[in-house]
Amino acid sequence: MRLALYQPDIPQNTGTLLRTSACLGVGVDLIEPLGFVMSDRRLKRAGMDYLDQTELTRHASWDAFLKARESSAGRLVLLTTQADCMYGDFEFGADDTLLLGSEGSGVPENVHAIVDARIRIPMDPAARSLNVAVAGAMVLGEALRQTDGFIKAG
Repeated sequence: MRLALYQPDIPQNTGTLLRTSACLGVGVDLIEPLGFVMSDRRLKRAGMDYLDQTELTRHASWDAFLKARESSAGRLVLLTTQADCMYGDFEFGADDTLLLGSEGSGVPENVHAIVDARIRIPMDPAARSLNVAVAGAMVLGEALRQTDGFIKAG
């Protein structure tokens, strides 16, 4: 299981997701350009001392990310408000990559068109969207539960 962040804008959200991934033993792909520099103090504050424990791969572009995935057997699963399938109804695989769009603009249509699946979190229709770090953590938790992917206590 992996998380992929498509051109994230807000360092605090990225730091929170990197910390979450480190704690849960999940790798992260950062797809550039980023809306901040990796040395941003807000990223470091949100990620605390977990950033060095995160399996992090940076990709210079969407195309570079796709090229790196060519040998991957797993599906690319997009979290989006523009999906019919609710995440709780989706059957996750242990080698899936959960793709999160940027906070400001999500992902472009060409990304929507290429993913293997699109899922959403059911919300009040009057609400626009959840915070990306909250959404990522919710769906990652369900995906790990379904695939028995949580780290076992030693």
